[in-house]
Amino acid sequence: MSTIKSLDDLGKAAGKRVLVRVDLNVPMANGKVSDATRLEAVKPTILELADGGAKVILLAHFGRPKGEHNPSMSLEQVVPALSEVLGRDVAFAADCTGDAAASAIAALPDGGILVLENTRFYAGEEKNDPAFTDALAKNGDIYVNDAFSAAHRAHASTEGLAHRLPSYAGRSMQAELEALEKALGSPKRPVMAIVGGAKVSTKIALLENLVTKVDALVVGGGMANTFLHALGVDVGHSLHEAEFADTALRIMTAAERAGCAIMLPRDALVATKLEAGIDTIHIGVDEGVDHDMMILDIGARTVELVGDEMSGASTLVWNGPVGAFEFPPFDKGTVAIAKHAAKCTRAGKLISVAGGGDTVAALAHAGVIDDFTYLSTAGGAFLEWMEGKALPGVEALKAGA
Repeated sequence: MSTIKSLDDLGKAAGKRVLVRVDLNVPMANGKVSDATRLEAVKPTILELADGGAKVILLAHFGRPKGEHNPSMSLEQVVPALSEVLGRDVAFAADCTGDAAASAIAALPDGGILVLENTRFYAGEEKNDPAFTDALAKNGDIYVNDAFSAAHRAHASTEGLAHRLPSYAGRSMQAELEALEKALGSPKRPVMAIVGGAKVSTKIALLENLVTKVDALVVGGGMANTFLHALGVDVGHSLHEAEFADTALRIMTAAERAGCAIMLPRDALVATKLEAGIDTIHIGVDEGVDHDMMILDIGARTVELVGDEMSGASTLVWNGPVGAFEFPPFDKGTVAIAKHAAKCTRAGKLISVAGGGDTVAALAHAGVIDDFTYLSTAGGAFLEWMEGKALPGVEALKAGA
């Protein structure tokens, strides 16, 4: 954060038009917001600016309208829920540029809050078109990016505006970047990572980056089966990618060279199919898996070994469940590890940072959401950061206007 200005550097914003890029791309059900987590995340920045007398003008996308005006993807439907979360009246403008936006901004009092229409109604948004960026910039005096979840996109409202106006990170963006710096940027060692999920093919870059950054890497979920297969273990009917066996071996070789210990399942719960409440068998992985059985969770011995490693770690980064947690009893491994991480965090022994949709859902299932040091809901941006990629929205804030 040392090279990125935050709201602490902004000074007085009273009377200023502040364009704030936020994430309002929330889930809907029956015409209403069904999960206000993202709205809660941007609340501190919006209220801090509004209470300081700024005209708070919110920029956001909703859905994938692909550059066309689509009423079903209008941000107007999000306004009532945002107003409820903020405890304030929130105005809406039927466009994000032009006369409609200008008129709504002109009518906005100091301390007022306004949502502009979906930026992705214009093709220039995703193309980061200079002319569209300039049209957005006319609406503000200051730019604040509080949408880390969109920081991996080089769009007009996430990247372009930072080069047009004095730019700052909002409180949610600031918290995310500070947490990620603690996790992998300048972490307290030893550092441990847990990576789960179905497929190695979707997380090659992530694994290749992590083995150079962490001291121990736990591989779980379906992707662990590909590693086991590469080592000659018969994984039976388990989900795995045989064509990525060489990739798994390459990652293990890179880990050895970097001094990173890769931890694979030693034992597992297997069943004939993925179904809640189905009969299971506990096996040692080196025994191999019968052809009609599949690995669906790690076993108790593996949980114990992961817990021991975690007890000696200072920093934990987690992305992906280690079993099919949505189908009990295959949630046992993920829940046990999550609770141990929470215990270590509460004791002040561990900095724990987790992210990704499935990960958040798994930790919520385990009842430990509030016990982790930081939980990212950023999805793709979190994953690309873990892969070691530069995020355009963040890099633009470093450059500034």
